[in-house]
This record gives sequence, structure tokens and C-alpha cells, in this order.
Amino acid sequence: MSQIAGADRTHKSFLGEVKDAVTPRATLLVIGVIALQLLFIASYVGALHNPRPTDVPFGVVAPGSAAEQTATRRLDRLPGSPLDPRAVADAATARQQILNRDIDGALILNPDGTPDVLLVATGGGSALANTLDTLVSTLERTEGRTVRTVDVARASSQDFDGLSSFYLVVGWCVGGYLCASILAISTGARPANPRRAVIRLIVMALVAIVGGLGGAVIVGPILGALPGSVVALWGLGALVTFAVGAATLALQGLFGIVGIGLAILLVVIAGNPSAGGAFPLPMLPPFWKAIGPALPPGAGTWTARSIAYFKGNAVTAPLLVLSAWAVAGTVITLLAAVLRGRRRTGAPATTATGRAADAGTGTDTGIGT
Repeated sequence: MSQIAGADRTHKSFLGEVKDAVTPRATLLVIGVIALQLLFIASYVGALHNPRPTDVPFGVVAPGSAAEQTATRRLDRLPGSPLDPRAVADAATARQQILNRDIDGALILNPDGTPDVLLVATGGGSALANTLDTLVSTLERTEGRTVRTVDVARASSQDFDGLSSFYLVVGWCVGGYLCASILAISTGARPANPRRAVIRLIVMALVAIVGGLGGAVIVGPILGALPGSVVALWGLGALVTFAVGAATLALQGLFGIVGIGLAILLVVIAGNPSAGGAFPLPMLPPFWKAIGPALPPGAGTWTARSIAYFKGNAVTAPLLVLSAWAVAGTVITLLAAVLRGRRRTGAPATTATGRAADAGTGTDTGIGT
């Protein structure tokens, strides 16, 4: 009997340990992690498993009405609608439109025979440039013509497949949400008052400045992976890092530790595969193609490529997107702190035991509070 009673006590003790080790709150967080894991797989595989061009902005240069006829009769009717062709006045205009990032390629028809000329820009992503080369070359062969490909915005020889801009921005984003997460949870789950929220934002801004400069120097002077202005890339890096960090602080201020998971959902799970890094936007499925420009990784990748290869053109919209994330994150972080402070002020006085419990959790001390 004593052995049975001892075994029963041991069994109960083990169950008690399980309950202590895996609390209901921890269980919910684990379920959230599993959800993020599955969403990560679904998002990355869904976006990248079968890239194909759809409605790629594409120019056609030809004498007279031949350009319009080629665009509407030959290219616009291709199966799957890979191109969105439009007539362009001349070769110089086509080149300029590619550098302005209005179109991704152009076909210049030779009225005297062949070869025709295909203009592409590997700086905007080698995957898309190679796809256009294959598509147009195949089409030209079926009509007994040849084509010569000219790269008007060539990716650096140290920038394989034009991916360095994407990896640079991903690094800045990672720094933003990791730093914000550390500031937010180091000694408390939510900002205790506006003063400490401001301190977090100031620290986040300083981290953004340092991280932006470091990234720009690494990909530029140190590795030679990206051309373009180091100062411009520095400014972009600071903006990307702060925008992501401020957004993470805002979400954490509203939802506690769950907000960090929401930041990962937005930036990593939704933002990275839709950024146009591995495959430019015209090669992504509709959902990812639509959300990419509105998220920090997509806006940052587009801007970094423009700085490196397209003379800084077409950056107004993505910079406004990043600025909106930074401003919204800052405002919401401060508002969450103010509202929380008001709730505390209006709450009944805490007991000595309650104050001791708060001190034990660290919610009233340090930058993280």
C-alpha cells in the first residue's frame, strides 16, 4: 500500500510540474508559434514555388504603326498574359523609361531585318531579366527573327542575381524588430508611461542610425556588392530600421508580447516573400504582388535597387510607405503609453503585496518598461 501511495504522489507531483512548466499562457503562446511556423511555410512556398511573369510593363519600339500592332497583336495576346506591352516612341525613350522604372524591358524592332534589340535591367532583378530574354527570344525564333539583349542597368558583378539589395533590407528589418523586441520585453511587457516610451523610441532611432550606416558601408566600400551613394543607402537603412522598430514597439504596446509575433507576421512572413527580392514583383502571385509595396521589406528593396542601379529614380512612393510606418509606429507607441498611464492613474490604489508583485515583474523600472 505504501508503494502505491508513493507512486501516486510521484504521479501527482509530475502532473504538477507539467502544470507549472506549461501554463495556460505559455500554451497559448506555443499555439501562436505553431501558427506563425505554418504561416511562414505557406507564405514563402506560396509566393516563390512557381514564379511566372504576369503583366510585366514592357515597351515596343517600331516605325509607324508597327509598334502598336506588335504590342496588341503579338505580345498582348501571349498565353498567360506575361507582358503588359505599350508602344514607345524610340529607343532612347525606352531606355529612359527603364531607368525611370516605368517599364521592365523593351523590344526595339529593326525595320531592315534582324537582329532586333531587347532592353532589360538586371539591376532590378536578374530573374525577371532572364525571363524576358527567354520569352522574347523564343517568340522571335518562331517568326524567323533574332534578338540581341542589351542590359541598360546591369547588376554589379559582386551582386549575384541582384539579391544584395534584398538581403541588405532584410538585415535592416531584422535589426529593427529584434531591437524593439528587446527594449519592449527586457523588464516589462508594456510601456509604463510616455516618458519611458519616448526613451525607447530615441534608443530605436540611435540604433537605426548606426545600423543603417553599418549596412551601407558593408555592402558598399567593404564588399563592393552594391554601387550607388553610401549616404543615400545610409538614410534608407536608418528609415527602414526605425520604421520596423517603431511598428514593433507599437504592436507590443497594444497587444503585449503577442504584438512581437504580429510584427514577425507582417515583416517576416508577409513582407519578405512579397518584397520582390528573389523574384521581382511581376513574377509573384497576385496576393503577394499586391501587398509587397505596402510593407517595409518591399518598399526598402525597391528603394535600395533604385539607389544602386536606377539613379535614385522612382523612390517617392516607397519612401512615403516607410515614413508612414515610422510615423504610425511612433504615434501608436506614445498613445498606448498614455492610455496605459491613464488606466493606472484611474485604478484603485494597489496593496503592498501588489506593488511587490509589480516590482518582481520589472514593470516599473528600466528602459523596457
